[in-house]
Amino acid sequence: MAKSNVYTRTGDAGTTSLVGGTRVSKHSTRLEAYGTVDEANSWLGLIDASEALPKAAHDTLRRAMHHMFDIGSALATEPESAWQPAPFPQSAVDALEADIDALDAALPRHNQFILPAGHPDAARANIARTVVRRAERHILALAENAPVDPVILRYVNRLSDYLFILSRAINIFNNCPEIFWQKSC
Repeated sequence: MAKSNVYTRTGDAGTTSLVGGTRVSKHSTRLEAYGTVDEANSWLGLIDASEALPKAAHDTLRRAMHHMFDIGSALATEPESAWQPAPFPQSAVDALEADIDALDAALPRHNQFILPAGHPDAARANIARTVVRRAERHILALAENAPVDPVILRYVNRLSDYLFILSRAINIFNNCPEIFWQKSC
């Protein structure tokens, strides 16, 4: 089998093809949604490369990266396509919630806002959290005009929660103090 080219030249005029064949603008709502999912997934990969994480976090992040590919695929598929992705599994949301609860149980309680700082990988987890939140907003915008599996929205929402808890865990487990917001006005 011949190796395929990385470049196709089909997107040079500012359009791309959805699963199903329809060409759409690269700045369409659908592209913003799955492009931001892809960006968030890259951040998950960067965080997963860290040695500062609690051990179980690597498994959670790897599962999340696979799920984010599933989500991107679902968002890139037009409703009229002959091929349709399987419904996103509620079990993925349930597993992520269990991971959040397990990680959160090991952290000290607090009732203050925490700055997205401390250990460099905690800061990276917070960047990932904000990119996931942006992906969620783009998916919601897409859902106003096209069908979107509601379980996808629940998963993306929980993933941002997980990344917040993970950022705290990275700081705590690496003896970096959490920096609490001190209202200055």
